[in-house]
Amino acid sequence: MDITIIFKIAGIGILTGVLNSVLKSLGKDDLASMAALAGLTIVLFMVVEMLAELFEYVGSVFALY
Repeated sequence: MDITIIFKIAGIGILTGVLNSVLKSLGKDDLASMAALAGLTIVLFMVVEMLAELFEYVGSVFALY
């Protein structure tokens, strides 16, 4: 695992937060909610991919040949 994944998640969080606050200040609350949901979805897909790699690695460690 690399530290770049932490920076990617933090970057997505910062961009989502800025976009959310800009849209809310413009009175576009629905779009702000959709932007926050999109950011959360992107991060969740990244985490699920990392968990799949972890389970694959653990499975290879305990595999009986």
